[in-house]
Amino acid sequence: MSLSQTVKTPALTYEQPLGLFINNEFVKGVDGKTFETINPHNEKPIVAVHEGTADDVNIAVKAARTALNGEWKQVTPSERGRLLTRLADFLERDIETLAAIEALDNGKGFTMAKGDVTASAGCLRYYGGWADKIYGQTIDTDTNSLTYTRHEPVGVCGQIIPWNFPLLMFAWKIGPALATGNTIVMKTAEQTPLSGLYVAKLIKEAGFPPGVVNVISGFGRTAGAAIASHMDIDKVAFTGSTLVGRQIMKSAADSNLKKVTLELGGKSPNIVLPDANLEEAIEWVNLGIFFNHGQCCCAGSRILVHEAIYEKFLELFKKRAEQNKVGDPFHSETFQGPQVSQIQYDRIMGYIQDGKGAGATVVTGGDRHGSEGYYIQPTIFADVTENMAIVKEEIFGPVCTVQKVQSEEEAIQVANDTNYGLAAAVHTTNINTAIRVSNAVKAGTVWVNNYNTLHYQMPFGGFKESGIGRELGSYALENYTEVKTVRIHLSKS
Repeated sequence: MSLSQTVKTPALTYEQPLGLFINNEFVKGVDGKTFETINPHNEKPIVAVHEGTADDVNIAVKAARTALNGEWKQVTPSERGRLLTRLADFLERDIETLAAIEALDNGKGFTMAKGDVTASAGCLRYYGGWADKIYGQTIDTDTNSLTYTRHEPVGVCGQIIPWNFPLLMFAWKIGPALATGNTIVMKTAEQTPLSGLYVAKLIKEAGFPPGVVNVISGFGRTAGAAIASHMDIDKVAFTGSTLVGRQIMKSAADSNLKKVTLELGGKSPNIVLPDANLEEAIEWVNLGIFFNHGQCCCAGSRILVHEAIYEKFLELFKKRAEQNKVGDPFHSETFQGPQVSQIQYDRIMGYIQDGKGAGATVVTGGDRHGSEGYYIQPTIFADVTENMAIVKEEIFGPVCTVQKVQSEEEAIQVANDTNYGLAAAVHTTNINTAIRVSNAVKAGTVWVNNYNTLHYQMPFGGFKESGIGRELGSYALENYTEVKTVRIHLSKS
């Protein structure tokens, strides 16, 4: 099988790499296996890519270890920054191609995919700026000693990314890892391997030495498991479900006790209080749940509305949700494309049926959209109770629940009544209320009068079962360095 293939999209035609990217070359997998990636718009195969297994992970880790101890070790911090900035430039140069790949492989709207490319380039450029600013401290303990700290790379980092934001998660992971001098073995999601392989080509073009970044297309149960349990990987970073996050922690503990950071699931509350600007709040609530087809770990899927405005809110929210354009990702007006896969489509529809069976009221949606592709109508449930699965469990689709609360105190109590703690929001025009509620809600990010406004300068991560550690901002750098203390006894002569 070839290592590349010409792919025609509705926007453009491009050359798609198909091989595993190891040591700066595209290669076939050791086992000679391939797997197809499916276009969620029409349920047809796009291409088949080479499948990486445990043997390929071993080869990639050896390449990463050789680079870490060799050429990459000699690259200065400022040069690391220049390489990251150059890669960001290439992403922006190829924005049309990368957006088309994301729309084709993931199903997100082409226009929105361009936003992902821009944000990914911004993230890489941000960490490029950090590369030569990783400082230790000098510590004055006594007159006979010189004591200082060094922040050194953790080493070879295994990184496992999800399918909902393939390119953006790629950038979030490699940015801080490369800025701090680590090397990487990256496993992309089996549902969306194409953009990662294209960026691998750009990594080589940007001038990164061989072995610094290696990209494996493969499945979680084989390639992902091999990364989590590998004895020569020093750290693993994972974004995905809480269930898989638990398995990765166990594997890390059972192997070499590698460092672990996890960005996991959520069931985020979106609180609308009676003094909110209702029209603006409706726009943000709509974006909070239906952005990226609801396939967003921080989606505002539990909407808590004060009883004084509950009926009016439902009326306006229903009207707004029904205005969302659902359809072909390559149509400029599309807001919501298809779900990523048949498995995900079936899972979401299962939750919708469960909600109906449990007695919840469908305000709008609740069914398939169209007759082809993995499309689901934007769905709002009302008249729900706390014990319903649609209220308690992460659906990861365009489905939300609207609950009535009688007070600010009840809103906070209901908001915190979950095992998750990734994000939350509060809509109010009172700054005292905004601060009081934000401080009381147990979540890694709290938005006030907005939602889903992520930025590479802002740390992102979760409380409770929503994860360990932080992505983005200066906080992410802490995940990728070891702090070494050096104490030198000074001779008196």
